[in-house]
Amino acid sequence: MRSSPKYTSIIATVSTLALALGVAGCVPNTEETASVSDTQTASADPQMVQPAGNILTEEWTGPFEGVPAWDKLDAELFPVAFEASMAEVKRQFEVVVTNPEPATFDNVFVPVMLSGEKMDRLFSYWGVQTSNLSSDRVRELDAEWSPKISAFYNKLTLDPRLFARYKEVYEKRSSLGLNAEQTRIVERAYDSFVRNGANLPPAQKEQLIALNSRLSELFTDFGGRVLKDEQTNIFVSDEAELDGLSDAFKASLASAATAAGKPGQWAIKNTRSSMQPTLQYANNRALREKVFKAYAGRGDNGDANDTNAVIEEILKLRQQRAELLGFKTHAHYRMADTMAKDPDKAMDLMMKVWPGAKARVKEEVADMQAIADKEGAGITIEPWDYRYYAEKVRKAKYDLDESEIKPYFELNNMVDAMFDAAGKLYDMGFKENTGTIPVFHPDVRTFEVFDKRDNSNIGVLYLDNFARDGKRSGAWMTTYRSQKGLGGEDNVLASNNNNFTKGADGEPTLISLDDASTLFHEFGHGIHYLLQDVYYPDLAGTPRDFVEYPSQVNENWLMTEYVLKNYAKHYKTGKPIPQALVDKIFKSDTFNQGFATTEYMASAIVDMKLHNRTDPVTDVDKFERETLEEIGMPREIVMRHRLPQFNHLFTSDAYSAGYYSYLWSEVMDADTWAAFEEADGPWDRTVADKFRKVLLSTGNETDRADAYRAFRGRDPDVNALLRRRGFPVPGE
Repeated sequence: MRSSPKYTSIIATVSTLALALGVAGCVPNTEETASVSDTQTASADPQMVQPAGNILTEEWTGPFEGVPAWDKLDAELFPVAFEASMAEVKRQFEVVVTNPEPATFDNVFVPVMLSGEKMDRLFSYWGVQTSNLSSDRVRELDAEWSPKISAFYNKLTLDPRLFARYKEVYEKRSSLGLNAEQTRIVERAYDSFVRNGANLPPAQKEQLIALNSRLSELFTDFGGRVLKDEQTNIFVSDEAELDGLSDAFKASLASAATAAGKPGQWAIKNTRSSMQPTLQYANNRALREKVFKAYAGRGDNGDANDTNAVIEEILKLRQQRAELLGFKTHAHYRMADTMAKDPDKAMDLMMKVWPGAKARVKEEVADMQAIADKEGAGITIEPWDYRYYAEKVRKAKYDLDESEIKPYFELNNMVDAMFDAAGKLYDMGFKENTGTIPVFHPDVRTFEVFDKRDNSNIGVLYLDNFARDGKRSGAWMTTYRSQKGLGGEDNVLASNNNNFTKGADGEPTLISLDDASTLFHEFGHGIHYLLQDVYYPDLAGTPRDFVEYPSQVNENWLMTEYVLKNYAKHYKTGKPIPQALVDKIFKSDTFNQGFATTEYMASAIVDMKLHNRTDPVTDVDKFERETLEEIGMPREIVMRHRLPQFNHLFTSDAYSAGYYSYLWSEVMDADTWAAFEEADGPWDRTVADKFRKVLLSTGNETDRADAYRAFRGRDPDVNALLRRRGFPVPGE
């Protein structure tokens, strides 16, 4: 998942700011911008708003054009830092809106894009504090400050003086001698202002600010409740109950139990990184059921962490906001600035894939049930059996066991592999920094990124790979500093974050093939932003249904012959993965695609149906259940993210009515990989150079659909995705 660039100018165009405040786990997203109070430092002297000794507001120092002082992070410093940073933004805002000169691109858009650097730095700290190092105190601060910051930015954005300056430039843009990029910025910013309420009368603007502020509170509340459920453990006192689990995984569970104050036991944390291997390999069906139900029930237990009422209020407020802004539904509002544009178009794509996915699930379940029957298990396949019996089917059909694969996918080797692949494709080099720059946790590794052609520095990559208490679940990428030519910031500080289960003390960390794909996926986001080469920050972001595309493309290089031969080496013997095992993997390439596709698409379809309606849902569990029945969800599978724990949807607006974007992006991904295959294979530099030049480095300088056509010569072909997943292709 891509967490948005840290770009928090006075407005950062409304949509970009929304992401900057939301997905990255900094401050829950509220779609707009606004104020703590009218009286707060409207004309403050910048020398008066710098809190003495507060590292969070100071400029970054050290190598690479300055790096965050992670080693001095202190949650108690944030309140004063927020006040100071908002005061600076307010001062910068007043300079723009009170300028007596006629509005121009240079005296309106440029200073706005250059504003907010102190807040940029602060949000980078806050993003790590809330996403990587959360605690009860951090969640208290988040609950207090998210609505304040939301209101602050909303009020600035909705100030009629600012819109008047933007509108003046927009209306005379044809006579200002603007170039194509400047014109795109002006037109997109104006459209964004209008779309987000700039033309509303004062009373309705105040209503919008109130809606966004309350949503901000609810986003924080939702994320905190889910995180608390994920911090629970299922403790096992009898090792016999763990039969089937690998020694390495059991050792990690024992370490987790010791850390939780129960030495001699085993702790299965309520997170995907612990749940998935347990459901795949544990022979104890009762344990599998217990782990599955705990994981699937996060946020849905009728206790203090239950999220259903929070979701219902979020949905009500989202629809009120959409109607206030002139949109039929929240889905129409959110999709107005995407590649798909319209909810029906996104749903049409999903329904082209959904029937094939369901049909494949039926076949997969039949194969699993046959094995269970042959073994005399006396069961009917249930959701907590799917992964377990899928492994048995894999073994029976392809003589392939995931446990055979894992010893060849040692984490450090896979990190080296993804770096090498980026070097071969894009001339990117990586050199590890050892103790030379601060990190926020001892497990974090940092790498200097440079251009191998001339050794010039590109940036720094922070790599935080392991799960721990206080770290939110899932995997994500963000930037602490993004590239922008305007203002001279070219040194990118990028961060990849995963939740792998760390090997026991002294043992290597072995990851699954899925985990390795996740590693390459998040690094694909990193490549995208490290290679960005845009001048204006307002053209740095991309539409939600484009942003996952570069990361999904990058997954393809994991299973190339070069990577497997050089990096998939047994962690004990050092021998490369045998070709016979590789052949088995490829032979099973479409194995379990019914499960993978249906699990994801159910979440995407439910998301769209939840938000593409005028009457907000008032019974979340009932809606989820009835919608899944309506679309024919196989009973043996649950959604990848059930609504009560769906962080993508309810910790910000960023992925709401947008979870389809992974599928949208994957269509482009499959079609792009076909371009490499049609050329000279995965390392074809002609295709790689064009991919970099036309799509990776250009941000949002042109419409991304047009950019894709420039790269491929046509629109993406959905059939490439169907073929990849082994689903029927119409007409073939």
